[in-house]
Amino acid sequence: MRGTALVLGGGGPVGGAWMTGVLAGLTEAGIDLDRADVIIGTSAGAIFGARLAAGEAPGELCERQLARSDKVELRVTAAQTIRFLWAALGSRDPQRSVRRLGRAALGAHTGPESELLDAVGTLLRGARDWPGRALRITAVDAETGTLATFDAHTKVPLLEAVAASCAVPLVSPPVTAAGRRWIDGGSRTTTNLHLANGYDHILAVAPIPKAVGPHPGAPQQAAQLAAQGAEITLVTPDRPSRRAMGRDLTANARRPAAARAGHTQATALAHAVHAVWRGGV
Repeated sequence: MRGTALVLGGGGPVGGAWMTGVLAGLTEAGIDLDRADVIIGTSAGAIFGARLAAGEAPGELCERQLARSDKVELRVTAAQTIRFLWAALGSRDPQRSVRRLGRAALGAHTGPESELLDAVGTLLRGARDWPGRALRITAVDAETGTLATFDAHTKVPLLEAVAASCAVPLVSPPVTAAGRRWIDGGSRTTTNLHLANGYDHILAVAPIPKAVGPHPGAPQQAAQLAAQGAEITLVTPDRPSRRAMGRDLTANARRPAAARAGHTQATALAHAVHAVWRGGV
């Protein structure tokens, strides 16, 4: 397989805002993201990947963050965090770790699925049908821990696919689709960069480069793809971006600063990104 892949990782409301700044900054620097042969989205990356694939401009995505639109009410308690870490870090075996997390998610008392579907539907801004562009959305089977991808050829509607990818274990309810229960696509690894295997020009934007638990992070996956001959640019938050984002990636008040920091970082990286992206044209 040859061509270009745009990979967008998870990162909560604040990480997603930073990602929109990166995408807008790269676009303003002359990088045509519409040339991606496929968009692979996980969690927040699933939301913004779907909107990009549906034709929304990166600059508009960023402007809505600066204007404090697209607000996400994601409240995470200390107890939920502790239970999440207990499940994710309770085993050194990757498969066992994610199954522990899935079982904990299935047994958690969270709100109804309908609330998550409504919230994701609002963030998709009316997009209900799979776009014409190739789009792959990740989710993890809550019972088996298996990673799956949904696309226009599956029988899962776009809304359910994106909601499943955003179903943070122990915070949001697992989403029912295709007869299974699904949790956040980043439950194994936050960016799922390995799914771009086979593409020879890859741009990955990873708000959270490290995985929680015994799973490979985006840098390790990028190194593996590069070793196989792919040209890849992995964009992760630099120090100013990390300061702007803060530690609480659910803090809506930080979204504008995170978007601005992402835009600034992307402007500085544009030349290097262009060299990789241009090669895929």
